[in-house]
Amino acid sequence: MRFDWPALMRLGLNGLALTPDRFWALTPAELMVMLGKDGATAPLGRHRLEELAQAFPDTPADTLSGRGSDDPTRSDGA
Repeated sequence: MRFDWPALMRLGLNGLALTPDRFWALTPAELMVMLGKDGATAPLGRHRLEELAQAFPDTPADTLSGRGSDDPTRSDGA
């Protein structure tokens, strides 16, 4: 298998922001996985992230901890 090293270096150093020593420490297979070229599902993109954020909005910490407005241990005075 032949590799286009200049293109891979651009992708690794610029696209993945790897340092040269980290880039050269990778095997070609590891680099392909990091670039999403291993035949697996592509990494999560911005569009899909926004879809998930709308489908599953963040919940305030008070709701998650079970401390409602009637909890005497709340420190916000609510």
